[in-house]
Formats: sequence, C-alpha cells, structure tokens
Amino acid sequence: MEWAALIAWIATAGGGFVMLAIWLSRGGMQQGDRQGSRIRPPLILGHFLLAATGLVIWIIYVATDSDALAWIAFVLLAIVAVLGFTMFAIWYQRRQGGPVAATGVTGPGSSETPPEQHFPVPIVGLHGVLAVVTVVLVFLTAVGVGD
Repeated sequence: MEWAALIAWIATAGGGFVMLAIWLSRGGMQQGDRQGSRIRPPLILGHFLLAATGLVIWIIYVATDSDALAWIAFVLLAIVAVLGFTMFAIWYQRRQGGPVAATGVTGPGSSETPPEQHFPVPIVGLHGVLAVVTVVLVFLTAVGVGD
C-alpha cells in the first residue's frame, strides 16, 4: 500500500506543480499586497514546501519502513490538506462569483484577474481527487493496513 500512496502522491504533486507554475507565471508572487480574496504567496508556498517535505519523508519511509516516518508524513500531509482546501475555497468562491469576482477589482478601473483563476478546472479537480486518495492511502499505511 505504501507504493500506491507514493504513486498517488507523485501524481498529485505533478498536478500541483502545473498549478504552481501557472500561478508563478501569472504574477502570483506580486499579489501579496493586493486587496481582495486571493491565494497569497505564504499560503501556496507553504502548501508546496510542506507537501514536498512530506513526499521526501514518505520516500525515506518506503526505503526504511520506519513507522515514525509514516506518521510524520501523515501529519505533514494533513496540514497540507488543510492549506489545500483553503486555497480551493478561495479559488472556488471567486470562480462561482463570475467575472466581477474573478477579476479582483482593487480600485477604480482596475480589473486584474488573479493568477489562480487561470488554473484549468480539470487539473484542479484531478489534483483534489488524487490528494484525497493520497491522504487515505498514507493513513491506511500508517495504521498498518495491508502489512
């Protein structure tokens, strides 16, 4: 089961990396000082760094079979999931609000679309589904199912 979790985690990371690249290429790092509901740099970078750290720990777990590492990876993944859900909520709320909400109006005549509104919907959906699968598989592995 640890191998299935690893494959799911890597696939999830692939989708996340695509969205991070889009966010960065659309000026995501410059939106820290802008008004409105946006995915701020500390949120997305924290999500990315914790997910990457957890993945490295999971790879070490697969190589060493240390129960402590499995639980550390799970706890990191739980935090990553909360951050991810927070970003999804921001993205979805703006997406549902239509063109006016998605543009992030910050002043008279200003209508810049936040970088996260350029995420392809299928990538967001697949990333979320794979993330849930990953969390479940990591948890089941940590509790010893499939040993």
